[in-house]
Amino acid sequence: MNIAIVGTGYVGLVTGACFAEMGINVFCVDVDIKKIESLKNGIIPIYEPNLDVIVKRNVECGRLHFTTDLPSVISDVEIIFSAVGTPPDEDGSADLRHVLKVARTIGENIKNYVLVVTKSTVPVGTAERVRREIQKELDKRGVSIPFDVASNPEFLKEGSAIDDFMRPDRVILGVDSQKAKELLDALYKPMQLNNYRVIFMDITSAEMTKYAANSMLATRISLMNQFANFCEKVGADIDMVRSGLSTDSRIGSKFLYAGCGYGGSCFPKDVKALIKTAQNYNCDMQILEAVESANENQKRILFKKFEKICNGDVKGKHAAVWGLAFKPGTDDMREAPSLVLIDQLLKAGCNVSVYDPVAMNECKRRIGNLVTYTKDVYECSKDANVIFHVTEWKEFRMPDWKRIKNSMRKNPILIDGRNSLAHVDLGGIAYYRIGK
Repeated sequence: MNIAIVGTGYVGLVTGACFAEMGINVFCVDVDIKKIESLKNGIIPIYEPNLDVIVKRNVECGRLHFTTDLPSVISDVEIIFSAVGTPPDEDGSADLRHVLKVARTIGENIKNYVLVVTKSTVPVGTAERVRREIQKELDKRGVSIPFDVASNPEFLKEGSAIDDFMRPDRVILGVDSQKAKELLDALYKPMQLNNYRVIFMDITSAEMTKYAANSMLATRISLMNQFANFCEKVGADIDMVRSGLSTDSRIGSKFLYAGCGYGGSCFPKDVKALIKTAQNYNCDMQILEAVESANENQKRILFKKFEKICNGDVKGKHAAVWGLAFKPGTDDMREAPSLVLIDQLLKAGCNVSVYDPVAMNECKRRIGNLVTYTKDVYECSKDANVIFHVTEWKEFRMPDWKRIKNSMRKNPILIDGRNSLAHVDLGGIAYYRIGK
């Protein structure tokens, strides 16, 4: 089978590489000439464990191809996945200009049947807009060429995307024709011979499922963060509360960890987009509006703690920020709590040093030289008054704490934004956390 993936961002590149790994002939398409040339030379534009190995292997095997010319491959493929970006617009809605441009290009160039599958996270009703754009171009050409549109939302977690694709909890496929169902079944079934986890549904429900899943997880995180803040007020321990909740079979244990807020490319954007889409249908989403507000407030909790500990006297203090990415296993800093914290620290007149195992270049791209970039946790913490633990990278768990304390200023402080160092001997560093 031959397929095309339009868009070589996080979703598109992982999807294309993994399909190629399964023996499928894949054309990855992007308008960014520099990115395509880099990919041809084995340079991966994002950090994702093992992705570089899979891309290199499948390029060498001749199953994975990179091009900027979508029209040149349209006639050679049976399925085209649209995985282009859908960034938030000024009002919070998803910007579909790239999705619709791909649809127009397909309509302008198809010569025989093709199945067009939306892989990007898009609002409910986007598939119908894609269908209309393709049909509009066919009408302009005065031709009648059959095609189908389908929805296949992604559920990849950054840092474990390869595993998520190869061994998914489920694959959601929204279709409205038997031919589209048969094609997608033929594509996915060989990947899941032992445990077929494909769920077919109508297209609108598939589009909704993606937003509903991310919104549900975001809600759990924000609710736990609010419980944690309440625990601090009344003298409870959020870890004990979490243990009590997680053993309830109706609730389960995932996404119950309190922290300094969620970030990334999915949860913030998708919550905003779902709220906006609901408004367009005169449907109130009060809970999600509260989730979004609670998360924005939670991103400011670390600085508030710092101010309280220092009785408001933070100007001139040296702050070390451990972790810049919104989560471990990625260099993605979109909506990262670290950005909010750094902004607060700088505005308060603090000196800021930062360290992250993989996101340093991304931080430089975003904020330039407003902070001091360091080579490891030891250099980052030297002469610091406070360490902020923002991203739970494994290498932050067991450094030489005595060495760190001895290099810091008098009465050193560690504020743990991920509650992962509560049971560690910090060598005398004063420890503060969320939810206790």
